[in-house]
Formats: sequence, C-alpha cells, structure tokens
Amino acid sequence: MPGSTGLQAALAPVAGFGVTLANLFRPTVTEQYPSEKIPPKPRFHGRHQLNRYADGLEKCIGCELCAWACPADAIYVEAADNTPDEQYSPGERYGRVYQINYLRCILCGLCIEACPTRALTMTNDFELAGPTRAGLIWEKEDLLAPLRNGMLSSPHPMVEGTTDTDYYNGAVTGPTEQQEAWVTENRPDDPSLPANVAKGVPPAPRGETAQAQADLTAAAIRQGTR
Repeated sequence: MPGSTGLQAALAPVAGFGVTLANLFRPTVTEQYPSEKIPPKPRFHGRHQLNRYADGLEKCIGCELCAWACPADAIYVEAADNTPDEQYSPGERYGRVYQINYLRCILCGLCIEACPTRALTMTNDFELAGPTRAGLIWEKEDLLAPLRNGMLSSPHPMVEGTTDTDYYNGAVTGPTEQQEAWVTENRPDDPSLPANVAKGVPPAPRGETAQAQADLTAAAIRQGTR
C-alpha cells in the first residue's frame, strides 16, 4: 500500500482521533445507578434459578451434569431418592442439596447447556454482592423459583396417571384435586394451598441468603437515591 504524502500525511494524526473528536462535544450519557436502573439485554447471564413444573414439583433431578460442566467448580449437588411421602420431582431422584458459590462462578452459562430438564436457567438479576463469603454461597432454598399462582409447594405426588416423560413434554399444566387433597392431609398449614391463599396466609419465606441479598440491595438503592 503506498504511503501518505503531502496534506494527507499531515492530517493523518488528526484522522486517528476522529472518533474522539466526533464525541467530544456530545452530551455525556451516564447511567444513574441505582436510582435509575437500565434493564439488561434479554440474553444477559445473571443469577441462576431452579425452575418448577406447572404443579409445583421441582425440575431438578439431581443428575449433577451442571456440576460436571462447570469450569470453575462453583456448583455442588447431592441427589436423593423420591419416595411416596417425599416426592420432590418427577421420576426417581431429586436434588436434595444444591449450592452455587458465586465467589467462583464466572456466569458462563455452560451449566445451563448441560441441564437435561431445563431445571437450571439464568435470570437477568445482576445484583450479587455481600460483605461475607457465606453470603455469596446460595443454597437450594435461595435458588428455587417462587411459586406461581396455583402451584403447590413440594413435596407432593405426581399427577395421577403420568410419568416423568409427561412432565418433560409439558403435558402437566397444573395441580389436580388429588394433589391438593394430599397436601391438605399432610400439610394443612401449607401457604400454597388455595384455601390458605384465600385466607391471606403469607407465602413461605425465601432462603436466608436470598433474603439477605434482597435486603442489602434495597439498602444500597435507598442510599443511592438520597
């Protein structure tokens, strides 16, 4: 390529600052966080979430594939067998212990790709901070998705006449009367029962770490908006 000569060579250094000069007199755009929150992109990798089926049973089957796929060794899973009295997920097993260490997690999303039941997904929640190491180790109770309207908290039996394949294929669209009757008989004070919801019984509390994170975030927002 022939070199620059004459006027072109003299203006070459100025051309290198073209982008700088073009933006020098434009107004500065600063996100006033936390008083003004800009929603992240839809595919942003944020905090993890353990999902549920439409009747409230957990999707996690304790297979530990997410832990094997994690390049930072940030996930720890212990599985246990479902029983007729403690049916937490469709099929034979469920995740009894589930931990994610956010001091190690690099939010790469490889655990999401490894999950065979879409039990583990990532939300848009990016506010993860804490003053202690223990405050950044999230347990299963912290990661479980909140119950939606109509869902029954686990454990409870599967929908009668179904298999785990029916759950995976989306054939289960909500709890049945038999499931509600089972929860009523075994846990009459369960906040997810429709009768208790109608009475205004508050929902089950969040995990301690998740609640502490929410309180910390709320305090930071109040301080930032003064």
